Amino acid sequence: MHFNFNFTALQILWTLTFAALMVLLVVLLGRDRMRFFPWFTASIVLTALRLLTSRLLFGKLPPMLLNEIFIAIADLLALLGLLVVVEMARRAFKGLGRAQWIANAAGALVVAGFVVAFWGPWPAWKTLKVDSLVAGLRLMQLLAQKLDLLVNVLTVELGLLVVLFGRRFAAGWRSHTQRILIGLSTLAIAQMAVQGVWQLIAMKAVPSTQAEYERLLALRDKVFNSGGAVYVVVIVWWIVCLWIDEPGPKALADVTGEDVQSEA
Repeated sequence: MHFNFNFTALQILWTLTFAALMVLLVVLLGRDRMRFFPWFTASIVLTALRLLTSRLLFGKLPPMLLNEIFIAIADLLALLGLLVVVEMARRAFKGLGRAQWIANAAGALVVAGFVVAFWGPWPAWKTLKVDSLVAGLRLMQLLAQKLDLLVNVLTVELGLLVVLFGRRFAAGWRSHTQRILIGLSTLAIAQMAVQGVWQLIAMKAVPSTQAEYERLLALRDKVFNSGGAVYVVVIVWWIVCLWIDEPGPKALADVTGEDVQSEA
């Protein structure tokens, strides 16, 4: 008996991602993790909503209206991503002095701002005018892209700091905060790698025939699908880690060999 599965890789990834997000939300709500990570939970809800909206509305609304909806969601997700970084930093480094907070945040922002300034093309400043709906959408899209890149760089920086120094505060290896940040950092690195690889390919590839153009599109789909596969793996990681309760302060101290501050 032969089975014929008429599903594309994109459809399979969409289904796996949406199903995994639903399970993750059940864990966040059912295991009372939302109380500790409200902004992270909100970002997962909005991501699931974007996936569902793309499936329900694509091809059923005028292209301009569809672009307005998805660009607005992209901006909201980027802003939520920034709030998630702040949320994770506050939970990971509770007890850090205000002066150290300001100094570390300023240093991280300088490094991230430098990366954003030199990563990818920037439009000419004179073209950044909101004199039409299309121009406004382009500006919103640029904001989403650059803010998303800023969040990715900040996430990688924070993840590295938590792995190195988190056990001295409230983010030891077996803490939910560190494990969420490991997933977020993995996603950030994967997203930047996918974007970088595709930019290199697009800069060097100059298709001269329809067949070459189609092969380039197929290669683009494979590159972006690899990032989607990483996302599914990270969601499964979060499901497993957040389902398991954190050890108490004493158990964390035994694991890290240092004193761990108890939850407020």
